[in-house]
Amino acid sequence: MTKLNKKVAVVTGGSSGIGFAAAKQLIQQGAQVVLTGRDSAALNRAVSELGPNAFAVVADAAKLADLDPLVEKVRSLGGLDFLFFNAGIAPFVPLEAVTEKFYDEMFSINTKGAYFTTQRLVPLMRSGGSVVFNTSVVNVKGFANASVYSATKAALRSYVRTLATELLPKNIRVNAVSPGPISTPIFTKMGIPAAALDGVAAQFRDMVPMKRFGNADEVAQVALFLGFDATFTTGAELPVDGGLSQL
Repeated sequence: MTKLNKKVAVVTGGSSGIGFAAAKQLIQQGAQVVLTGRDSAALNRAVSELGPNAFAVVADAAKLADLDPLVEKVRSLGGLDFLFFNAGIAPFVPLEAVTEKFYDEMFSINTKGAYFTTQRLVPLMRSGGSVVFNTSVVNVKGFANASVYSATKAALRSYVRTLATELLPKNIRVNAVSPGPISTPIFTKMGIPAAALDGVAAQFRDMVPMKRFGNADEVAQVALFLGFDATFTTGAELPVDGGLSQL
């Protein structure tokens, strides 16, 4: 497929899970894709699997200096059409266990990183381009032990509305895809003891009206829809959560 031939995309957190699925679909449709992540070995494996239209930039979303090589790589490709800010962490920690360090790290990666990545890349984005943030069902649902994580995602939802308004004169759309429980590596990094994972997974499945986890490809498809096909949509958030936030 060459639907996205000559398009350039950036996918943060692109070495696994939803980010990798999005990068794969973008490349299958003809785009060139720059992937970012903190783990150089994981990024190299991803690029090796994705082929010559994939490029790796080792970057920590929380470190603004890491944006410099990303900007230069995008500039070398001639500009940008699509930014999918997918990088994030999702540990669940109860109120009494939250430290200032934990709080600051969560907001630095999930929220500050998204804001300043957008700020730096928008000047390189062509007219008609778009930004999609990966938010979460937690920004409208009150799950125990997710207070900080939920707040970071709610902030992203606010960014979508305000940045969509601000970028209208540049003909750039801004939207969000909002996943529910998805089978990705991040699920095992939520701070849940290994012995309890199966039970917690079953509880999540029971909460979802469709009675299953989603998969990374299902979220990626919606992110690309918002990025390229939903040309009369901006400021919106589209749930991919099996009905969890709606039913």
